[in-house]
Amino acid sequence: MARKGHEQDVKAARRPEVRLPELSAWGGGELEPDGDYDGLELADVDLTGQEGIGARFMDCALRRCALDEPGLAKARFLDSVLEGVRGVGTDLSGASLRDVELLEARLGGVQLHGAVLERVLVRGGKIDYLNLRSAKLKDVVFEGCVLVEPDFAGAVLERVEFRDCALRGADFTGARLSEVDLRGAAELGIARGVEALSGAVISPGQLFELAPALAAQLGLRVLA
Repeated sequence: MARKGHEQDVKAARRPEVRLPELSAWGGGELEPDGDYDGLELADVDLTGQEGIGARFMDCALRRCALDEPGLAKARFLDSVLEGVRGVGTDLSGASLRDVELLEARLGGVQLHGAVLERVLVRGGKIDYLNLRSAKLKDVVFEGCVLVEPDFAGAVLERVEFRDCALRGADFTGARLSEVDLRGAAELGIARGVEALSGAVISPGQLFELAPALAAQLGLRVLA
């Protein structure tokens, strides 16, 4: 439905609808490569340095778990909730997250390059140096969180929303954007790749803030 004038509504991202069944408590031990975890609750578990490459988590809840440098490359998280997780160097490269809620996370140096995120909600918390290079994001919402120097270089973003979140020092170099709504970002700081914002929607105030970077990209000199 078109708004008055020439502006049109942006298609809203489809949020995940996670309805967890009655969960069984995690029985302890360590993650296993290609492990299959279904209907489990991992609460206050230390997963530091564990290897769960290619593991599948379905209908699971990870609450307040330590995720310091676990190997979770190519893991799959389906219809799951990660709440209050914390850690540095979490390797989720090439992972798949579908219908996932990431709530109040405190993470640094998360490796999600080449990952696929579909119907994912990232709400609250703070993530430093989030690596989403060459990832595919579809129907993803960042809400009320702080993202410090997130790297979207070469990524494909479709129906992605930034709501009441701080985006600091973001890199969009070579990214492809479609129906990306940046208007709700409380802070919009783009360090690199401002030329890749075609396909995004910003507010008039954000346009004013981005004007110097846009002028530099076009080779314009602004003289008084």
